[in-house]
Amino acid sequence: MVVIIDYNVGNLKSVQNAFLRIGVETIVSRDHDVIRQAQGIVLPGVGTFPVAMENLEKYQLIDILQERKDAGIPILGICLGMQILFEKGLEIKETKGLGFLQGEVKKMEVDEKIPHMGWNELCFCQQHPLLKYIHEKDYVYFVHSFMAFPADDELIAYCDYGGQKVTAIVAKNNVMGCQFHPEKSGEVGKHILLAFKEMIS
Repeated sequence: MVVIIDYNVGNLKSVQNAFLRIGVETIVSRDHDVIRQAQGIVLPGVGTFPVAMENLEKYQLIDILQERKDAGIPILGICLGMQILFEKGLEIKETKGLGFLQGEVKKMEVDEKIPHMGWNELCFCQQHPLLKYIHEKDYVYFVHSFMAFPADDELIAYCDYGGQKVTAIVAKNNVMGCQFHPEKSGEVGKHILLAFKEMIS
């Protein structure tokens, strides 16, 4: 069972439907007992870094996420849900993140329109189980104005946008994140979620 964390940011239904299409049972919840039963955890997110962290704190979810991470449960962050996995964000004000990944999240500085919205091709930096069913130069769908600056060894894939290498997939042990939206990325996104499914089986 996969638990999609409900902390009042993001389109939970579209993520839930994406997992349903690959035959994965999900529960949208912020209940600690339910989260402790999860074989996999998804952190969705649309909105701002400070509000996301405020909501995680309000619903007392930070410690339970840390506990599940330390227990080795696979965690997948999507879009803003990926960004809050980092040590801090500089959106609106400097805000401490979960610190599951090294690095920070800053406003994109590119010679292109912001927000970065649309389809871009993936460039792989290293192999990872999330990439099992996809290929380099496959296209995925992005919507964001801020980007993560991860440690080199935690960067799995990026896209080129406006002359900037924009972080696309990050991972460290059982913690993973996609800046793009797998649930909106057609067959490629479906295959990424399928790879995540295998990691929790």
